[in-house]
Amino acid sequence: MEELKRIIEEAWENRELLKEQSVQDTIREVIEHLDKGRIRVAEPAGDDWQVNEWVKKAVVLYFPIQKMKITEAGPLEFHDKMELKRNYDQLGVRVVPHAVARYGAYLSSGVVMMPSYVNIGAYVDAGTMVDTWATVGSCAQVGKDVHLSGGVGVGGVLEPLQAAPVIIEDGAFIGSRCILVEGVRVGKEAVLGANVTLTGSTKIIDVTGEEPIEYRGYVPPRSVVIPGTITKKFPAGEFQVPAALIIGQRKESTDKKTSLNDALRENNVSV
Repeated sequence: MEELKRIIEEAWENRELLKEQSVQDTIREVIEHLDKGRIRVAEPAGDDWQVNEWVKKAVVLYFPIQKMKITEAGPLEFHDKMELKRNYDQLGVRVVPHAVARYGAYLSSGVVMMPSYVNIGAYVDAGTMVDTWATVGSCAQVGKDVHLSGGVGVGGVLEPLQAAPVIIEDGAFIGSRCILVEGVRVGKEAVLGANVTLTGSTKIIDVTGEEPIEYRGYVPPRSVVIPGTITKKFPAGEFQVPAALIIGQRKESTDKKTSLNDALRENNVSV
């Protein structure tokens, strides 16, 4: 991998190298490793995550060396540079029409894709459900046994290269129409209620104690989160802006496959 990394870094600094066949072959080899899950854009490192920026660079460099072409699937026609993922039966992945995953995205055995979309560089681990019209953006990292409910938007990140991808850890439940962008990290077995929007600057406030505890860009493990608002002053006056509220903890006795409704009811939130 060190030799692959060296070539990618050199091509990143000198785009003229992209004309060389050996460099193109190296880039395609990295994308093949991504597709098969042998390397990742980000990976666990103890209690934190390590971002492999050179892998993201390889994904960015893959676009200019690919040529546009027409792909057909029955009566459907696509015109793009990227291949689509194939051989789902061999991978052990269930794919419902019209789900689409791009080549270079890793889908582990046991993943279910309802009509949805997974972009290049993403990593989706075993047992995860990508529900109807959910999108997993470029390089996003999704753990085992995660449920991405209908319409969830998991943002992608290729540039700036130093930006961390969105990370959703094992066992998390993401409610309908949630939006996660700008490198947000959702801890293990956390539960996000419908319509929670998290950016890198969104205030995530634990309101379960006598004093609020504020987080940004990180949802602690097993937290139960709902949409909220906070008051912010502007030149024109005071207005409500979006926030997220941690209103409880997922109980240890709760099965990891519990429904979102059950998790919210346990914390006295009507559904």
